[in-house]
Amino acid sequence: MDSTAIDRFDTGRFEANRSRLASLAYRLLGSATDAEDAVQDAFLHWQAADRQRIDVPEAWLTKVVTHLCLDRLRSARARRERAAGAWLPDPLLDGDTMLGPADTFEQRESVSLAVLRLMERLSPVERAVYVLREAFSYGHAEIAGILDITESASQQHLHRARRRVTAARRGGDVDPASARRIVEEFLAAASSGRTERLVALLTDDAVALSDGVGGTAGELLRYDTPLRIATVVRAGLKPTPAKRRLIGGTPALHYASVNGAPALLFVLDDRVIGATTFDIEGGRIATVLGIAAPARLRRLTEAWRRRGPDTPLIARW
Repeated sequence: MDSTAIDRFDTGRFEANRSRLASLAYRLLGSATDAEDAVQDAFLHWQAADRQRIDVPEAWLTKVVTHLCLDRLRSARARRERAAGAWLPDPLLDGDTMLGPADTFEQRESVSLAVLRLMERLSPVERAVYVLREAFSYGHAEIAGILDITESASQQHLHRARRRVTAARRGGDVDPASARRIVEEFLAAASSGRTERLVALLTDDAVALSDGVGGTAGELLRYDTPLRIATVVRAGLKPTPAKRRLIGGTPALHYASVNGAPALLFVLDDRVIGATTFDIEGGRIATVLGIAAPARLRRLTEAWRRRGPDTPLIARW
Protein backbone atom coordinates (compact mmCIF):
# COMPACT_ATOMS: atom_id res chain seq x y z
CA MET A 1 0.00 0.00 0.00
CA ASP A 2 1.50 3.37 -1.02
CA SER A 3 1.73 6.31 1.39
CA THR A 4 -1.34 8.07 -0.02
CA ALA A 5 -3.46 4.97 0.41
CA ILE A 6 -2.12 4.50 3.95
CA ASP A 7 -3.01 8.09 4.82
CA ARG A 8 -6.53 7.60 3.49
CA PHE A 9 -6.89 4.38 5.46
CA ASP A 10 -5.64 5.98 8.67
CA THR A 11 -7.87 9.02 8.18
CA GLY A 12 -10.79 6.65 7.79
CA ARG A 13 -9.88 4.95 11.06
CA PHE A 14 -9.96 8.34 12.80
CA GLU A 15 -13.23 9.39 11.18
CA ALA A 16 -14.84 6.17 12.37
CA ASN A 17 -14.20 7.41 15.91
CA ARG A 18 -14.98 11.12 15.43
CA SER A 19 -18.58 11.16 16.67
CA ARG A 20 -17.74 9.16 19.78
CA LEU A 21 -14.74 11.38 20.53
CA ALA A 22 -16.83 14.53 20.08
CA SER A 23 -19.46 13.15 22.45
CA LEU A 24 -16.77 12.39 25.03
CA ALA A 25 -15.21 15.84 24.67
CA TYR A 26 -18.58 17.59 24.93
CA ARG A 27 -19.43 15.79 28.16
CA LEU A 28 -16.05 16.70 29.59
CA LEU A 29 -16.06 20.34 28.50
CA GLY A 30 -19.72 21.31 28.16
CA SER A 31 -18.86 23.41 25.11
CA ALA A 32 -19.53 22.24 21.56
CA THR A 33 -16.89 24.55 20.13
CA ASP A 34 -14.23 23.42 22.58
CA ALA A 35 -15.20 19.80 21.96
CA GLU A 36 -14.76 20.25 18.21
CA ASP A 37 -11.37 21.88 18.80
CA ALA A 38 -10.26 19.03 21.07
CA VAL A 39 -11.21 16.44 18.46
CA GLN A 40 -9.37 18.36 15.75
CA ASP A 41 -6.29 18.57 17.98
CA ALA A 42 -6.57 14.80 18.48
CA PHE A 43 -6.56 14.37 14.70
CA LEU A 44 -3.30 16.32 14.50
CA HIS A 45 -1.83 14.06 17.19
CA TRP A 46 -3.06 11.05 15.19
CA GLN A 47 -1.40 12.30 12.03
CA ALA A 48 1.89 12.91 13.83
CA ALA A 49 1.91 9.54 15.60
CA ASP A 50 3.57 6.33 14.44
CA ARG A 51 0.19 4.81 13.62
CA GLN A 52 1.60 1.41 12.71
CA ARG A 53 2.45 0.91 16.39
CA ILE A 54 -1.08 1.76 17.59
CA ASP A 55 -2.86 -1.55 18.05
CA VAL A 56 -6.22 -0.22 19.23
CA PRO A 57 -6.97 3.21 17.72
CA GLU A 58 -10.16 3.62 19.76
CA ALA A 59 -8.30 3.29 23.06
CA TRP A 60 -5.41 5.49 21.92
CA LEU A 61 -7.71 8.26 20.68
CA THR A 62 -9.87 8.10 23.79
CA LYS A 63 -6.81 8.70 25.94
CA VAL A 64 -5.58 11.55 23.77
CA VAL A 65 -8.95 13.35 23.71
CA THR A 66 -9.45 12.87 27.45
CA HIS A 67 -6.07 14.41 28.24
CA LEU A 68 -6.62 17.27 25.79
CA CYS A 69 -9.90 18.02 27.58
CA LEU A 70 -8.27 17.80 31.00
CA ASP A 71 -5.66 20.31 29.84
CA ARG A 72 -8.46 22.67 28.81
CA LEU A 73 -10.32 22.26 32.09
CA ARG A 74 -7.15 23.05 34.00
CA SER A 75 -6.20 26.05 31.86
CA ALA A 76 -6.14 29.51 33.39
CA ARG A 77 -8.77 30.75 30.94
CA ALA A 78 -11.22 27.98 31.82
CA ARG A 79 -10.72 28.53 35.54
CA ARG A 80 -11.36 32.27 35.15
CA GLU A 81 -14.55 31.75 33.14
CA ARG A 82 -15.96 29.19 35.53
CA ALA A 83 -14.91 31.08 38.65
CA ALA A 84 -16.63 34.22 37.34
CA GLY A 85 -19.97 32.42 37.58
CA ALA A 86 -20.87 33.17 33.97
CA TRP A 87 -20.35 29.69 32.54
CA LEU A 88 -23.19 27.70 31.03
CA PRO A 89 -23.07 24.57 28.85
CA ASP A 90 -23.84 24.80 25.15
CA PRO A 91 -27.36 23.43 24.54
CA LEU A 92 -27.71 20.79 21.82
CA LEU A 93 -30.83 19.77 19.95
CA ASP A 94 -31.83 16.17 20.56
CA GLY A 95 -30.58 14.01 17.72
CA ASP A 96 -27.24 15.82 17.51
CA THR A 97 -24.52 13.19 17.19
CA MET A 98 -22.43 15.08 19.76
CA LEU A 99 -24.90 14.01 22.44
CA GLY A 100 -23.66 10.46 21.89
CA PRO A 101 -25.07 7.31 23.50
CA ALA A 102 -28.51 7.59 25.10
CA ASP A 103 -29.49 3.97 25.70
CA THR A 104 -29.43 4.11 29.51
CA PHE A 105 -30.63 6.63 32.08
CA GLU A 106 -27.02 7.26 33.11
CA GLN A 107 -26.01 8.06 29.54
CA ARG A 108 -28.92 10.44 29.06
CA GLU A 109 -28.36 12.07 32.41
CA SER A 110 -24.63 12.61 31.84
CA VAL A 111 -25.36 14.93 28.92
CA SER A 112 -28.23 16.86 30.50
CA LEU A 113 -27.59 20.56 31.02
CA ALA A 114 -28.28 20.07 34.73
CA VAL A 115 -25.59 17.43 35.16
CA LEU A 116 -23.12 19.28 32.92
CA ARG A 117 -23.51 22.21 35.31
CA LEU A 118 -23.23 19.98 38.36
CA MET A 119 -19.99 18.52 37.03
CA GLU A 120 -18.46 21.97 37.40
CA ARG A 121 -18.26 21.10 41.10
CA LEU A 122 -15.99 18.15 40.35
CA SER A 123 -12.25 18.19 39.85
CA PRO A 124 -11.16 17.57 36.24
CA VAL A 125 -10.13 13.98 37.06
CA GLU A 126 -13.39 13.29 38.91
CA ARG A 127 -15.28 14.63 35.92
CA ALA A 128 -13.32 12.41 33.54
CA VAL A 129 -13.86 9.29 35.65
CA TYR A 130 -17.57 10.02 35.96
CA VAL A 131 -18.03 10.52 32.22
CA LEU A 132 -15.93 7.51 31.18
CA ARG A 133 -17.77 5.25 33.61
CA GLU A 134 -21.35 6.52 33.47
CA ALA A 135 -21.61 7.52 29.81
CA PHE A 136 -19.20 5.12 28.11
CA SER A 137 -19.22 2.15 30.52
CA TYR A 138 -15.44 1.87 30.79
CA GLY A 139 -14.19 -0.41 33.56
CA HIS A 140 -11.94 0.95 36.29
CA ALA A 141 -8.92 -0.83 34.85
CA GLU A 142 -9.49 0.90 31.50
CA ILE A 143 -10.11 4.26 33.15
CA ALA A 144 -6.91 3.88 35.18
CA GLY A 145 -4.98 3.31 31.94
CA ILE A 146 -6.58 6.32 30.24
CA LEU A 147 -5.94 8.70 33.14
CA ASP A 148 -2.66 7.21 34.38
CA ILE A 149 -4.03 6.56 37.86
CA THR A 150 -4.61 3.40 39.90
CA GLU A 151 -7.84 1.39 39.80
CA SER A 152 -8.38 2.23 43.45
CA ALA A 153 -8.07 5.93 42.70
CA SER A 154 -10.55 5.58 39.84
CA GLN A 155 -13.08 3.96 42.18
CA GLN A 156 -12.59 6.68 44.77
CA HIS A 157 -13.00 9.46 42.20
CA LEU A 158 -16.19 7.85 40.91
CA HIS A 159 -17.61 7.49 44.41
CA ARG A 160 -17.00 11.19 45.18
CA ALA A 161 -18.36 12.30 41.80
CA ARG A 162 -21.54 10.25 42.11
CA ARG A 163 -22.11 11.52 45.64
CA ARG A 164 -21.77 15.16 44.62
CA VAL A 165 -23.90 14.84 41.51
CA THR A 166 -26.61 12.86 43.29
CA ALA A 167 -26.78 15.29 46.20
CA ALA A 168 -27.48 18.24 43.90
CA ARG A 169 -29.47 16.50 41.16
CA ARG A 170 -32.87 17.91 40.17
CA GLY A 171 -35.57 16.38 37.98
CA GLY A 172 -35.23 13.14 36.04
CA ASP A 173 -36.79 11.22 33.20
CA VAL A 174 -40.20 12.71 32.36
CA ASP A 175 -42.86 11.44 30.00
CA PRO A 176 -42.46 13.53 26.80
CA ALA A 177 -46.18 14.26 26.51
CA SER A 178 -46.36 15.42 30.13
CA ALA A 179 -43.24 17.56 29.72
CA ARG A 180 -44.68 19.29 26.67
CA ARG A 181 -48.00 19.92 28.40
CA ILE A 182 -46.27 21.54 31.39
CA VAL A 183 -44.13 23.77 29.17
CA GLU A 184 -47.13 24.81 27.09
CA GLU A 185 -49.02 25.67 30.28
CA PHE A 186 -45.99 27.66 31.45
CA LEU A 187 -45.88 29.59 28.17
CA ALA A 188 -49.65 30.23 28.19
CA ALA A 189 -49.54 31.52 31.76
CA ALA A 190 -46.53 33.74 31.06
CA SER A 191 -47.99 35.12 27.83
CA SER A 192 -51.29 35.99 29.53
CA GLY A 193 -49.64 37.49 32.60
CA ARG A 194 -51.10 34.92 34.99
CA THR A 195 -48.52 35.15 37.77
CA GLU A 196 -50.45 32.89 40.16
CA ARG A 197 -50.62 30.10 37.57
CA LEU A 198 -46.90 30.47 36.86
CA VAL A 199 -46.09 30.17 40.56
CA ALA A 200 -48.24 27.04 40.80
CA LEU A 201 -46.25 25.41 37.98
CA LEU A 202 -42.95 25.89 39.88
CA THR A 203 -41.58 23.82 42.75
CA ASP A 204 -41.26 25.64 46.05
CA ASP A 205 -37.46 25.70 45.69
CA ALA A 206 -37.36 26.42 41.96
CA VAL A 207 -34.33 28.21 40.51
CA ALA A 208 -33.95 30.20 37.30
CA LEU A 209 -30.63 31.10 35.68
CA SER A 210 -30.02 33.26 32.63
CA ASP A 211 -27.10 34.72 30.74
CA GLY A 212 -29.20 37.85 30.25
CA VAL A 213 -29.25 39.20 26.72
CA GLY A 214 -26.51 36.88 25.61
CA GLY A 215 -23.42 38.51 27.05
CA THR A 216 -20.59 36.24 28.20
CA ALA A 217 -19.07 38.54 30.80
CA GLY A 218 -20.23 39.02 34.37
CA GLU A 219 -22.24 36.72 36.55
CA LEU A 220 -25.35 34.86 35.53
CA LEU A 221 -28.70 36.28 36.53
CA ARG A 222 -30.21 34.09 39.25
CA TYR A 223 -33.72 34.01 40.65
CA ASP A 224 -34.61 31.60 43.42
CA THR A 225 -38.18 32.09 44.59
CA PRO A 226 -41.26 31.04 42.60
CA LEU A 227 -42.80 34.51 42.76
CA ARG A 228 -39.59 36.21 41.62
CA ILE A 229 -39.17 33.71 38.78
CA ALA A 230 -42.78 34.14 37.70
CA THR A 231 -42.47 37.94 37.76
CA VAL A 232 -39.27 37.92 35.69
CA VAL A 233 -40.59 35.35 33.21
CA ARG A 234 -43.85 37.23 32.75
CA ALA A 235 -41.99 40.47 32.09
CA GLY A 236 -39.44 38.76 29.84
CA LEU A 237 -42.03 37.06 27.66
CA LYS A 238 -44.11 40.20 27.19
CA PRO A 239 -43.27 41.51 23.69
CA THR A 240 -42.60 45.22 23.28
CA PRO A 241 -41.41 47.32 20.32
CA ALA A 242 -38.14 48.00 22.18
CA LYS A 243 -37.45 44.26 22.61
CA ARG A 244 -38.22 43.58 18.96
CA ARG A 245 -35.85 46.35 17.89
CA LEU A 246 -33.16 44.92 20.19
CA ILE A 247 -33.38 41.42 18.70
CA GLY A 248 -33.99 42.65 15.16
CA GLY A 249 -37.47 41.33 14.45
CA THR A 250 -40.39 39.19 15.54
CA PRO A 251 -39.32 35.64 16.45
CA ALA A 252 -41.44 32.50 16.55
CA LEU A 253 -41.50 30.29 19.65
CA HIS A 254 -41.04 26.55 19.11
CA TYR A 255 -41.17 23.59 21.43
CA ALA A 256 -38.12 21.32 21.26
CA SER A 257 -36.13 18.78 23.22
CA VAL A 258 -32.66 20.01 24.15
CA ASN A 259 -30.12 17.76 25.89
CA GLY A 260 -33.03 15.49 26.74
CA ALA A 261 -35.04 18.24 28.43
CA PRO A 262 -38.13 20.15 27.25
CA ALA A 263 -37.30 23.58 25.85
CA LEU A 264 -38.66 26.68 24.19
CA LEU A 265 -36.66 28.04 21.27
CA PHE A 266 -36.90 31.62 20.02
CA VAL A 267 -36.29 31.44 16.27
CA LEU A 268 -35.76 34.48 14.05
CA ASP A 269 -35.00 34.10 10.33
CA ASP A 270 -34.08 30.43 10.79
CA ARG A 271 -31.67 31.35 13.59
CA VAL A 272 -32.09 30.36 17.23
CA ILE A 273 -31.63 33.53 19.24
CA GLY A 274 -32.66 32.10 22.59
CA ALA A 275 -33.27 28.79 24.32
CA THR A 276 -35.09 28.20 27.58
CA THR A 277 -34.86 24.71 29.06
CA PHE A 278 -36.83 23.19 31.93
CA ASP A 279 -36.07 20.52 34.53
CA ILE A 280 -39.30 18.95 35.74
CA GLU A 281 -39.69 17.32 39.13
CA GLY A 282 -42.91 15.73 40.34
CA GLY A 283 -45.00 17.38 37.64
CA ARG A 284 -43.67 20.88 38.32
CA ILE A 285 -40.76 22.93 37.01
CA ALA A 286 -37.68 22.83 39.25
CA THR A 287 -35.15 24.70 37.09
CA VAL A 288 -35.46 27.23 34.28
CA LEU A 289 -32.30 27.90 32.27
CA GLY A 290 -32.21 30.74 29.75
CA ILE A 291 -29.41 30.91 27.17
CA ALA A 292 -29.02 33.68 24.61
CA ALA A 293 -25.26 33.97 23.98
CA PRO A 294 -24.81 33.45 20.20
CA ALA A 295 -21.63 31.39 20.70
CA ARG A 296 -23.50 28.95 22.94
CA LEU A 297 -26.33 28.63 20.40
CA ARG A 298 -24.20 28.17 17.27
CA ARG A 299 -24.38 24.40 16.97
CA LEU A 300 -28.01 24.27 18.05
CA THR A 301 -28.86 26.75 15.28
CA GLU A 302 -27.01 24.62 12.72
CA ALA A 303 -28.99 21.55 13.80
CA TRP A 304 -32.25 23.53 13.76
CA ARG A 305 -31.67 24.58 10.16
CA ARG A 306 -31.25 20.94 9.13
CA ARG A 307 -34.42 19.94 10.93
CA GLY A 308 -37.73 19.78 9.09
CA PRO A 309 -40.28 22.57 9.69
CA ASP A 310 -42.76 22.29 12.54
CA THR A 311 -45.70 24.31 13.81
CA PRO A 312 -44.60 26.97 16.30
CA LEU A 313 -46.37 27.47 19.60
CA ILE A 314 -46.37 31.19 18.86
CA ALA A 315 -45.86 32.20 15.24
CA ARG A 316 -45.13 35.88 15.90
CA TRP A 317 -43.93 36.90 19.35
